[in-house]
Amino acid sequence: MARKCVVTGKGVQVGHNVSHSNIKTKRRFLPNLQRISVLSDTVGPIRLRITAAAIRTIEHKGGIDAFLRETPDRKLSPEIRRLKRRVEKAAERSAG
Repeated sequence: MARKCVVTGKGVQVGHNVSHSNIKTKRRFLPNLQRISVLSDTVGPIRLRITAAAIRTIEHKGGIDAFLRETPDRKLSPEIRRLKRRVEKAAERSAG
């Protein structure tokens, strides 16, 4: 499983540990990934592995349904685009 957020696209970055004597050794900066279950109004619970920043963004927008509705497709990863289509189809079925 890749260490990458499907919502924000944040992934692993590389850098150096720098000692007091200025010796540099490689290190990795890992994103703060969390496994959460987001509750969608139309689909139900959706399990995602996203960063803490993405969780805050989704909550700020008013939930996963509102976040997907407001965000253009070009800003979403292919996995989240599939989820967006699934939510839209479920909303159409419940409305019609």
